[in-house]
Amino acid sequence: MTTALVLLLLAAGLIAALYLHDTRQSQHTILRNFPVLGHFRYFSESFGEYMRQYQYLPDWVERPFNRLERAWIYRTAKGISNLISFGSEAAPPFAFRPAAFAVLDEECGSWQPLRIGVADGPGASREPYDAPAFFNISGMSYGALSHAAVSALSRGARMAGVWMATGEGGLAQYHLEGGCDLVMQIGTAKYGVRDQHGNLSEARLREIAAHPQVRMFEVKLAQGAKPGKGGILPAAKVTAEIAAIRGIPEGKPSISPNRHTDIATIAELGAFVDRVRRVTGKPVGVKFVVGQEGFLDDWFADCTANPAHCPDYIQVDGGEGGTGAAPAPLADYVGLPITQALPLVAAARARHGLGARIRIIASGKLITPDKVAWALCMGADFVSSARGFMFALGCIQAMKCGSGQCPTGITSADPRLIRGLDPTDKSVRVMHYAKRVREEVEMIAHACGLPDAGRFTKTHVTDIERGVGGFRNADS
Repeated sequence: MTTALVLLLLAAGLIAALYLHDTRQSQHTILRNFPVLGHFRYFSESFGEYMRQYQYLPDWVERPFNRLERAWIYRTAKGISNLISFGSEAAPPFAFRPAAFAVLDEECGSWQPLRIGVADGPGASREPYDAPAFFNISGMSYGALSHAAVSALSRGARMAGVWMATGEGGLAQYHLEGGCDLVMQIGTAKYGVRDQHGNLSEARLREIAAHPQVRMFEVKLAQGAKPGKGGILPAAKVTAEIAAIRGIPEGKPSISPNRHTDIATIAELGAFVDRVRRVTGKPVGVKFVVGQEGFLDDWFADCTANPAHCPDYIQVDGGEGGTGAAPAPLADYVGLPITQALPLVAAARARHGLGARIRIIASGKLITPDKVAWALCMGADFVSSARGFMFALGCIQAMKCGSGQCPTGITSADPRLIRGLDPTDKSVRVMHYAKRVREEVEMIAHACGLPDAGRFTKTHVTDIERGVGGFRNADS
């Protein structure tokens, strides 16, 4: 046997061993789905920071999320240190104002549960919700996400003590199996709570509200990535199971109406909120995208005049929000970014004296502690993230969410790719990410001289160029 043949057999044996190792391990989805070849990605990622010294792509120019942001989440989710050396690579558009005398560790408090909903008077809920965390999982539908991804998020949310929104695709067993608090979203097609004609079914509302894990309901008017356009689920993703959950035909595209067909005015919105709350007995919120400022004053004036119409919270989604599939003009050019929208909503709420009645949830690329702390400074009571938690699951920003061929199994429809995502392993990463964001937001608060993150105000952050709170633009 020649030396060349021995080397060839040895190489083949090593590749075969590596293949078996990759397919049997559960920590790296890419390696399970793409054994052997997947190592080239991890090699490139590991050595990229050294190669970028030689004019390769800088860390801060990728979009929609740059490598600095994604790497922070990857390391955090894996429980790896995020300490940096030499100096910051970021060019922040804002800065927090540190106190002359920071809060000592032994003086630190912690963010206290905040009630959503009222127990008495018009618009009361039979079961108000004392939300335990300020950073939570925003709506991502089962169908847009694979069952393995939803299961991992649900389990991780319970371990981290955060809530998880279902997205507009309805309540699935995978949302329930983790045991976390849930927000049931009602989209324009009313998936999961619709009758055979597509109208709201009070019987289905009661059935879902009977689950003790379902703590709130959310009326979705719009989301940042596609304001004025309903949800879009390709036919390939509408399996028999998903069709049954949503109450729609199997194997056909699932296209939601552009808006709720029974909500065309502020009065109708208020009446719908009141109806859902009376049927379910639980707090009801509204998710929307800010456009015309006059709408905010008209809406909040109606809430003041008709307390029963008042939502218990509003989720302000920035125009830079994410989705599985959306027309490019809507995703790119319609809807105010969260940096402009959140201050407008907070100011309008204050003008109408609704600060103690309506909670504000902010969302839209708020995936790292600095952005979350900024939102709390600008008036948000809570922050929700979808894509941040997708990165915690292992999303590599392949931009194939709507195709069903996501290589990490997160938004896949292909069982082979979904099999690579291990919910047991990934749920721990979800937990690590949620907890670390909260810890570092609290750390920023302590540096500002505050005992906890619940004390932030807009005086604690400054725009570096303009000298006021906020970002310069959504991509900063």
